[in-house]
Amino acid sequence: MFANGNIQCLEDVFRCIENTKVDGVMSAEGNLTNPAIFKGINPVSWDIALEYLDLVEKYPCPTSFIRGHLFKIFHKIFSYPENNTEREILATAQNLDDFKTVSQMLKDKYLPYHLGELVFSNNENLTRQGFNLILPPWICQPYVRMSPEAHTEKMDNIYKKQNNNCESKRSLEDPEGNPISRKKMKKLLKIIRKPSKADSEKQPRRTGVICSNEICPNPLGGKCSYQLCKKCCRNKCYEVDLDCKGHGILVHTRRETAKKFASENSIG
Repeated sequence: MFANGNIQCLEDVFRCIENTKVDGVMSAEGNLTNPAIFKGINPVSWDIALEYLDLVEKYPCPTSFIRGHLFKIFHKIFSYPENNTEREILATAQNLDDFKTVSQMLKDKYLPYHLGELVFSNNENLTRQGFNLILPPWICQPYVRMSPEAHTEKMDNIYKKQNNNCESKRSLEDPEGNPISRKKMKKLLKIIRKPSKADSEKQPRRTGVICSNEICPNPLGGKCSYQLCKKCCRNKCYEVDLDCKGHGILVHTRRETAKKFASENSIG
């Protein structure tokens, strides 16, 4: 039997086995954000990324897999707006060279901080955003999920914000001034746009008469000059060089226009 869920470090593995007596422990997000989790160390993100890319070079896989893994490895460091350029390059990377470029760019930027040559003091902004990092952001570390209470509070705030935005928009009302939903408003507009009985009486109705072409089963066009359906009328106009204003077919007119245009150009 195996256990799984919220394994963030090797100590969690030992504690889980001791408390549950399982045969083994699995890790998903913890292993993705820190591939060395079962080794009990927190490596530098660009080192583990370059090591992973060396393996990909030996054992190729789709670029979408590579991109997903690197986004997990660089999860914390990409939380800083100053790394948006590297993030964009990774998001659009198409080959190993692009992926290696991102890893090298982050290494060049943060290696002086890692070696202690520069002092890194930019954790304050992330703390305000809800990140409380124990380790520097360039170090592989677990992805800590929100507690159920914090998640519920977050979703409540989003819901309230959406409701406030909806209330600030122009409310929808029926002709009597009663508030209605957007769906009901669409139905109401559809009814309003529907032609009245008087208008519908002006429109030509189908008489149930079949096309005068003996071999055609289609109904007769209401305004056809030749008592044909539209398909048969079009064929007749093309064959006999006619126009049908009822169907809007102007074969004769267009042919005459073409002949006139051709004769004028030939004279010129």
